[in-house]
Amino acid sequence: MVLVQTVPAPRQGFAAEADRDRLAGTALKAYRRLVEQWGLTAGQAAALLGVSVSTWERLKPEGRARSLTQDQMTRISILTGIYKALHLLFADAMADRWLLLANSGPIFQGRNPVAAMIDGGIPLMLDVRRYVDAVRGGL
Repeated sequence: MVLVQTVPAPRQGFAAEADRDRLAGTALKAYRRLVEQWGLTAGQAAALLGVSVSTWERLKPEGRARSLTQDQMTRISILTGIYKALHLLFADAMADRWLLLANSGPIFQGRNPVAAMIDGGIPLMLDVRRYVDAVRGGL
């Protein structure tokens, strides 16, 4: 019997500009769909992405590839994870409405998750991701 030791594939990161350039088109396409599904305003979409409304308006149209920063790629990745977790948790339209409903959970302080994430940035986005995963897992 021969044992073969496998080396885990490296985790995808967003530090390398070449990786960001390669992934930006797909990331933006996913984010545009999220914004539409969640019914976000241009202001909310821009704030979650960490850009001005005018920058968001330039990023919205599909077409030529646009470069994204490591921060923007990270935000889109987290939000995509939240989207997926919500659709696993809820089998109906609640998956897309949940983010705009007031929430009494301790990390939200009575605000809706979108407002909380806008105020808290990436750290709170990660908390929301963990929160939804915990609820989905029955914790």
